Amino acid sequence: MAFTTMRDRTLHFPPSTLDRYAARAPLALALAALLAGCASDDRYPSLALRDAERAEESFEPVIADIPVPQPSPLPAATENRLAGLVTAARESHAAFVAALPSARRAVAAGANGGVTSDAWAAAQVALADLDTRRSATAVPLGDLDLLYVDSTLAFQKIDQVAEARDAVIALVSEQDRILQDLRARIRP
Repeated sequence: MAFTTMRDRTLHFPPSTLDRYAARAPLALALAALLAGCASDDRYPSLALRDAERAEESFEPVIADIPVPQPSPLPAATENRLAGLVTAARESHAAFVAALPSARRAVAAGANGGVTSDAWAAAQVALADLDTRRSATAVPLGDLDLLYVDSTLAFQKIDQVAEARDAVIALVSEQDRILQDLRARIRP
């Protein structure tokens, strides 16, 4: 802690601060002397090209006939699982289509009724039933997405998985369009 007096205007430091600075002084002088010794050398390495770095001839690149690796075929278990998932999606889509006429009748009846009418409530139940059947179609789609990613990461042929996935996406998209149309008819 430093303080000044009005008479002599000198700075007074506690003894502990002076001891710390006195202990560091020889180290600072030694480092300064070492650095001064390094800086006095005027010989730096040249950055010019060396003889070994000069290219005297032109070199042709070696073109190797490296075969491009091909993906492996899908395992039989994956092919069987694909067939099962597509079958499950088609079955749930068939159940959706079978429930569609009664849902359309319920929506037509509930479209003219108010939100508090029994016909409107029956239409909502029919739409919920169609939503459930649509979800049953979307579950195999999720499994097909996982198979697609797994096959891609395992560097397997994904054509069959992509075709099955696209087929189920088409079914789910059709169901989504139908549900959107029915919901638009029964807005409150």
